Amino acid sequence: MRAVLLVAAFASSSMIFACGAGPTTPITPVDGANGDPAPVPLASPPESSTASTAPAALPLGATHHDAADLDPARATEKAPDVFRARFTTTRGEFVVEAHRSWAPNGADRFYNLVKMGFFDDTRFFRAIDGFMVQFGIPGEPQVSAKWRDANIKDDKVTQSNLRGFVTFAQTGQPDSRSTQIFVLYANHPRLDQTGFAPFGRVVQGMEVLDALYKGYGEGAPNGKGPDQMRIQQEGNAYLDKEFPKLDRILRTSVEAQ
Repeated sequence: MRAVLLVAAFASSSMIFACGAGPTTPITPVDGANGDPAPVPLASPPESSTASTAPAALPLGATHHDAADLDPARATEKAPDVFRARFTTTRGEFVVEAHRSWAPNGADRFYNLVKMGFFDDTRFFRAIDGFMVQFGIPGEPQVSAKWRDANIKDDKVTQSNLRGFVTFAQTGQPDSRSTQIFVLYANHPRLDQTGFAPFGRVVQGMEVLDALYKGYGEGAPNGKGPDQMRIQQEGNAYLDKEFPKLDRILRTSVEAQ
């Protein structure tokens, strides 16, 4: 699984990994503020997972699901026109309000992922101050393998990528969104021009996301943070051993309307 995040002005290049199909070619927009290249985090191609790793210890208060329940074949429901999803994390709770009219394919996928508990017991594996926080790689390799090619069709961009807005990561290839999601810490409208279509926004608890641990910085290969391919291959066991300070999603739920 992999996906791409286009980013606004940063000092160094940064990559993002998630689900998708095939390698991508980096796109480097220009930072209008100073003329410097604006880094574009791109996904790497999926690789076959050969690692067999025992599940990591379940965090206190987390909900965990059997791998058989986290199957793309179950992610087929049409989302309500507007719905809210509550995330309980190690820092507190936040609520995302999703609008199907903004990005119907993205909203439908998000609705199904939350409803089936896909994000439960997973990690915020990439959090960069002034940019975004990213999550959505399963905690177990066998689940990652199931979703490797479970992509959705692109949506038109109808909303701008502003602070608190929620968007799927994607590669440079068409129809490459799968399960990885990011929430923006600041306004990055440059992402609008590259096809990143927000489907929702944080309406409660943005301060919780602001407080997530950011000490590991950018992920490999451009930084010393988690390697997304290894997350796919080894799951939470890898993250909990080598990046124990990462904050976690304990459980999620669709709010009653």
